[in-house]
Amino acid sequence: MPDKWVDWSKTTRSKDYRGSSSFATFMIIGPTFFFLGVIFAMFPYDYPLLWTSDAVEPAYLDQLETHLKFLHSSPPLIGRVLNIMVALGFLGFFVKLFRASEANMLFDGASLLMYLIGVGVYIANIVKGLRMVSADYWNSDEFRRLLAESDADPINGEVVLGREDSLKVLAASNTILALVLLGVLVLQAGQWYAERKDKEEADKVERNEKEGAGTKTSSPSAAAKSKKKQ
Repeated sequence: MPDKWVDWSKTTRSKDYRGSSSFATFMIIGPTFFFLGVIFAMFPYDYPLLWTSDAVEPAYLDQLETHLKFLHSSPPLIGRVLNIMVALGFLGFFVKLFRASEANMLFDGASLLMYLIGVGVYIANIVKGLRMVSADYWNSDEFRRLLAESDADPINGEVVLGREDSLKVLAASNTILALVLLGVLVLQAGQWYAERKDKEEADKVERNEKEGAGTKTSSPSAAAKSKKKQ
């Protein structure tokens, strides 16, 4: 068949393909490691709340609240940098998923889903918890009213978390976010491994085809030499 009967859809897809070695991948991995570093910096504060069975001292809770208030009242530049890093990760996903291949869609689609889950945990739990700490919610009249209503009707009343339990929820949200971000890295590493295996298989097939073509071209020449000798 002539060369003009080439499947141009495959060639277009290969040109537009953005795999694990593309710059968009680094736009995803960079912010992911950045947020993992931020969460790791919070681990010494979260460890006594989640990973030990010892009773938490009120003085430690006061120290943790002071730290969280300091974080939440940081200059606007800090929050803007965090938003820029989040947007950079989304931009990397959108670049890779634009005219993506099937494998690219599988790994990057799942990574984008986990990234969205991480952003949701950050907005719904972590930011909300920081706002509650900064507003000194557990000393407010609203908290006392909700606590009184819950004590008056413990069966049908709304469950109200105290200061220690709320800080534990905040620490657990940090852990969940770290696991989600690790999932993003695992999926990106899986994409790299799958592409490497595919390349090895393609190189092996191409090598076998060249060896087969070489044996076919050598066999007629050998037959011609044997006829001349006869």
